Amino acid sequence: MKLFVLFFAAFIPSAAVIAQVADAKPTPQLYSDQTVRNMREIQRAAASSTYAYDQTRYLSYNIGPRLSGSSQAARAVEYVADQMRKLGLEVRLQKCFVPHWVRGEERGELVEFTGMAPGTVQKVVLTALGGSVATPPEGITAEIVVVNSFEELAALGREKVEGKIVLFNFKFDTEMQSSGFGGAAYGQAVQFRFGGAMAAARFGAVAALNRSAGGSQNRLAHTGSMGYADGVPKIPGAAVSFEDAETIAHLARSGKVKLHLTLTPQTLPDVESYNVIGDLKGTERPDEVVIVSGHLDSWDLGQGAIDDASGVAVSMEVAKLLTDLKIRPKRTIRVIAWMNEENGGRGSAAYEKEEAANISKHFAAVEADLGASHPLGILFTGKPEIQAYLAPITQVLLPQGATQTQLQAGGVGADIGPLTRAGVPSFAPWFNQQSYFNYHHTAADTFDKIDPRQLRELGGVVAVLAYGLADLQQPLPR
Repeated sequence: MKLFVLFFAAFIPSAAVIAQVADAKPTPQLYSDQTVRNMREIQRAAASSTYAYDQTRYLSYNIGPRLSGSSQAARAVEYVADQMRKLGLEVRLQKCFVPHWVRGEERGELVEFTGMAPGTVQKVVLTALGGSVATPPEGITAEIVVVNSFEELAALGREKVEGKIVLFNFKFDTEMQSSGFGGAAYGQAVQFRFGGAMAAARFGAVAALNRSAGGSQNRLAHTGSMGYADGVPKIPGAAVSFEDAETIAHLARSGKVKLHLTLTPQTLPDVESYNVIGDLKGTERPDEVVIVSGHLDSWDLGQGAIDDASGVAVSMEVAKLLTDLKIRPKRTIRVIAWMNEENGGRGSAAYEKEEAANISKHFAAVEADLGASHPLGILFTGKPEIQAYLAPITQVLLPQGATQTQLQAGGVGADIGPLTRAGVPSFAPWFNQQSYFNYHHTAADTFDKIDPRQLRELGGVVAVLAYGLADLQQPLPR
């Protein structure tokens, strides 16, 4: 008995401790009990929903690639606006003028190299980069100079580069991608896609090629935007497949290699287009907005399924789930299908301009634009203290394994980037990125790459996150 009394007494707090507890302020409640119950109901409903899958399929198969300025992009605006109206959202179209670049013909042939059989050529798989100027109609025939970096190019100097085609042969780091860091690998490689033509033109090159900035080893070329600079000649730019870059680099080590390159893209006058915006009005703070979004445009080689029909579809699904479950958030959830993320960002710029006076009323912004694979959790940009606000949300997402959160400097989405820079807390699903860049910006970005279960998991993350933020009891740190 004595031992029991001593053991029990050790757990009786002193008067001083009791006084400290009495004086302490209670931790502010982040989510009401009802909000947590609603989040769990939303997660369960998302796990069985086919809405996002069906919408992704329609955008991919029935509408197809949606390059800004194209007829398919215009049709996608009409379709998504109509679908949002059917969900009961207050829909408006926000005008923006977008680039209208048309790909045209693209052809590459090796016409001279060591050991070449007489009277033959060797085909090179390549694709024009977005915004590229054309070659002359008859094409360009020139020797290829192979470099692995901008520093190697500069070391060669004008004497060895002028009049030639430069191939930037920087290898996409597939080991980094297989470890789950595909975005980091892409960030290393994409600089040569965007800046290659500018760098090569400064030394007198007549065209620039880059090894595709992606992980595909299926002889697919990876397109994407390239850049030009004022005062620097504009030369054609194209990406070559992994395999063809390997071939050219090998041949160049043993002698002269010449390529005949034909690209016939056109840059036509800008076209009027739109962001599609649909509001699910909040019940208590309708003037405060939580954006949930994806981008409606895509590149033209594939169907734009993972980049980014899936992101638009899961954003629309947020409204579908809440409407079906008869759950209304305190704040307004604003579903946005952005236009022109891929080659200009005109849609996000138009939104930033129109909402400049209302940035303080933007409570949070979510963007889904890194594919449709199994989500690990949530990325965020803003104050580090935000991480604690996500803990109850990830607890709800525990059944589907999306429990990780991470602060990411610099932003989590291109279209919400202007809002992020203005101080709006920003969020995105967190993927492991082991396969996304095998398909990204290639002809293989097609609907068959969408896994129904993983898309449902993505829908769960986006819907629970968007609703949780919209129903938060406290302001987010900013």
